[in-house]
Amino acid sequence: MLHVRFAHLLPGKEARLREWLSELGRRRDEVVETLVQEGARHEQAFIIDGREGPLLVYAMESADPVAASQAYRASTLKIDQEHRAVLLECLGERLQAAPLFDCSVPPSRPA
Repeated sequence: MLHVRFAHLLPGKEARLREWLSELGRRRDEVVETLVQEGARHEQAFIIDGREGPLLVYAMESADPVAASQAYRASTLKIDQEHRAVLLECLGERLQAAPLFDCSVPPSRPA
């Protein structure tokens, strides 16, 4: 299942968040460890320009996004602790959005 979240960045925090996302790319082994712990298969993050300032768009693929989120919040891995701190520092209001269309290939019918 694909799960997408959106959040405004706090003023002046775009460079800090971009720096952190780049660091995650350099710490791939740690990121993979946390994805496995969460039961997630894939994550992507984007920063896009919005009318009210930059937005973080975060997408995660997981069989159970709720369980993945709970595992992330409970994680004691150093990278997750750092990640939570950076997001707390950089993100403002989270935007609520529900998909208007959602479709996936059933497991019985491989892509």
